[in-house]
Amino acid sequence: MSQKFAAVKGMNDLLPPKTQTWIRLEREARRLFATYGYGEIRTPIAEDSALFVGGVGAGSEIVQKEMYSFEDRAGRSISLRPEGTAPAVRAYIEHGVAQTESLTRWFYMGPMFRYERMKTGRYRQFSQLGAEALGSPDPALDVEIIALAAEFLRRIELQDFQLHLNTLGDPESRPAYAAALRAHFGQFSLPEDAKKTLEHNPLRLLDSKDAALGEAIAQAPAIAEFIEAPAMAHFAQVRRILDRIQLPYVLDSRLVRGLDYYTRTTFEFVHAPAAGESALGTAGTVCGGGRYDLLVKSLGGPEKPAVGFAMGLDRLALLMEQANPAKAPGPLLVLGAIDAAGSEEAVATALALRNAGHRVDFYPLQKIGRQAERAARVGARFFAAIGPDERLRRSLQVKELASGVIAEVALENLGTWLKANQ
Repeated sequence: MSQKFAAVKGMNDLLPPKTQTWIRLEREARRLFATYGYGEIRTPIAEDSALFVGGVGAGSEIVQKEMYSFEDRAGRSISLRPEGTAPAVRAYIEHGVAQTESLTRWFYMGPMFRYERMKTGRYRQFSQLGAEALGSPDPALDVEIIALAAEFLRRIELQDFQLHLNTLGDPESRPAYAAALRAHFGQFSLPEDAKKTLEHNPLRLLDSKDAALGEAIAQAPAIAEFIEAPAMAHFAQVRRILDRIQLPYVLDSRLVRGLDYYTRTTFEFVHAPAAGESALGTAGTVCGGGRYDLLVKSLGGPEKPAVGFAMGLDRLALLMEQANPAKAPGPLLVLGAIDAAGSEEAVATALALRNAGHRVDFYPLQKIGRQAERAARVGARFFAAIGPDERLRRSLQVKELASGVIAEVALENLGTWLKANQ
């Protein structure tokens, strides 16, 4: 008995018509990001593991528990990319982009990999759309990035999102805040994992989704109490510009994101419908980002500030499917065949019409009634069968399936007729 295979757990197939939703997401992204001046970058799926240890953070949950890492034949540690910013920064440094551009705007789309507990819209192979603006500390660039994410959500006709906004300040203010968090969380009985997080990076506890930590997180001191004047001035300007462009936001002092490289502005877009629960359940965040002014230098590059975001396309696709399930576009015309010679004529005619830009399909030889039924089932507008009589007179009886109206169309004029009847 032959073995049956299935996709790896957490790594899913995408079949028509659902691929139409993804095609729309990708098409809208490329259109919009081009108008904002963002060029597309494509980095390898696999990178040196040390890139993510240095970029994401050695103590992060991603590096500690979730990366797909392996040794290649040369004994090097390689990891499938768990996120897109560190690879983009690596490319920025490696190709000396900072030497030729004062401001670089990039975006990317593609699969990422994390071995994590799966939830609705969260898989072990997942797709992200990300944008990165490298080279400027200007708060206006923070707003550009946030506005780009908001406009993309609008373009794909999704609603009920809240923008959550916070500032993490500069690294100089972190030690005092970390000490305050250790003192605060030390009063509570914590799970073992939380105790380790408290020791290595207490800010990450604020990002925890563990219900057992809910009360402790709610009572934790706010980072705003520890942030110094330059970072607060930066944040104030971000808020002023958001107010000016009338992009509403919710101040969220617990928003820290889960990666080590964030500084100053941090934000998320959360699906929060006014009535009922989100189709994403508790995984309502579809976009997260912020400033990472020290990452380029920490990975061996020049001192270049940067800001960016990443969106979970799997989650957006789920919301789009719920609002408007995708349907594969049907052919304009289906050609059927009554005999073997008709099948030859049908495929030759279909190929010529397709090359001229018409959506035309043909079905291999079978009962003509079944061919017509299938044409209706796939949403074709017209159906015509080719047999001895049609070949003799070089003309087809083309039937409009919805109305039953039949038109006699010469084979040589079929393309012109289809163009007039689209």
